[in-house]
Amino acid sequence: MQTTEFLSEIIRELHHTSSLIADEDAEKLVNTIFESNKIFVAGAGRSGFMSKSFAMRMMHMGIDAYVVGETVTANMEKDDLLIIASGSGETKGLVSIAEKARKIGGKVAAVTIYPDSTIGSLADFAVKLPGAPKDQFESDFKTIQPMGSLFEQTLLLFFDAVILRFMNKKGLNSQTMYGKHANLE
Repeated sequence: MQTTEFLSEIIRELHHTSSLIADEDAEKLVNTIFESNKIFVAGAGRSGFMSKSFAMRMMHMGIDAYVVGETVTANMEKDDLLIIASGSGETKGLVSIAEKARKIGGKVAAVTIYPDSTIGSLADFAVKLPGAPKDQFESDFKTIQPMGSLFEQTLLLFFDAVILRFMNKKGLNSQTMYGKHANLE
C-alpha cells in the first residue's frame, strides 16, 4: 500500500467510527459544559494532547477551561466539570484524578472506549467512542492503525464536533472566537 492508500483507509475508519457515537451522549456533554462553572480536562499520552486542544478551543469560546496538571490550572469546586479522555478507562493516574474530583463534589464525564471501566464507573456519565485499545489483541474493533491511534483521532474529531455544537447553541462563529486567540506569538 502507498501512503495515500493508507490515508484513505484511515479516513474510511474515521467515517465509520463517527456513525457509532450516540448523539444523546454527545449532547449530554455539551449541555453539562453549558451548566458548569469551570471545565477541567485530563488525559494521558496522545489522549492528553487531544484534551489540551479541546481546552484551548473552549477558552476561545470564553469558557473557563483548564488542563489538569498545568501550573496555571485553577482549583476544582462543586459545580465544575472534569472531562477525562481515556481509551482504556483504566489509566491509574486518571483514576486517582476522577476519585479526587468526586470527593470535591464536581461532575465527572468519561470519554472512553469502555464506559464500564473504572473511570467510566466513577463518572457521572460516559461518552463511548469506538476504537481499538493500545493492546488490540483483546478487541473486536479492527483497525489498520497502530495501538490507540483510531481512538485518539476520533477523540480529536469528536471534541471538535462538540465545539461546533456549542458554537451553534451560543451563536458563536470563528470570527467572534478569534478575539480570544493568543496575540503574543
